[in-house]
Amino acid sequence: MRISVHLPPDDAPAAPPILHSMRWHIHGEEEAWGSPWLSVRRIDVEQPDGERVDYHAIRLADVAAAVITVDAHVLLMWRHRFLTDTWAWELPMGIVEPGEAPIHAAAREAEEETGWRPGPLVELIRSQPGAGIMDSTHHVFRATTARRIGAPTERNESDRIEWIPLSGIPGMIARHEILSGITLLGLQQTLLQEVRTPSTTQPPPSAPT
Repeated sequence: MRISVHLPPDDAPAAPPILHSMRWHIHGEEEAWGSPWLSVRRIDVEQPDGERVDYHAIRLADVAAAVITVDAHVLLMWRHRFLTDTWAWELPMGIVEPGEAPIHAAAREAEEETGWRPGPLVELIRSQPGAGIMDSTHHVFRATTARRIGAPTERNESDRIEWIPLSGIPGMIARHEILSGITLLGLQQTLLQEVRTPSTTQPPPSAPT
């Protein structure tokens, strides 16, 4: 049986206009605790029905990640997250420094964490993963070339760095071997792009040692 897949055109109709009738209004806020990249806030907010509430939220620095694909393989890191005590594959990623463009942060983090310098990066997708409680935006970029420049300079980030076949990503997601939200988003968007424009299946670059 043949299954047809319908992909919406790039010129699909725009979203309907926003009327702003359900807008929430901030009357004031203060920091309860903070660090250079994170601030826990108490916010005096007025809800659309007019009620004012004491709201708690986090203002968090933006995050940038790089999907580096070469010949149908993607560069991933096997790493431990101590808060959840889990091991999983992730994209190279990190905090966007003050005054730094997200695309430059993505390139910097990839180089520092993997030892591979990505080629020209283009925006792949962006998200606000917890907009109800934090204001951080996650920026994901993609490069289709890379050059090995040496060993990673960040020594506490990952246990292994490997070029993984894109064809294996759906199975890894199903087995919960990929758990990071920004990684899932970036890889799934990449797979959607591959459906539209499949890449070749040549051997990947030599893996880092």
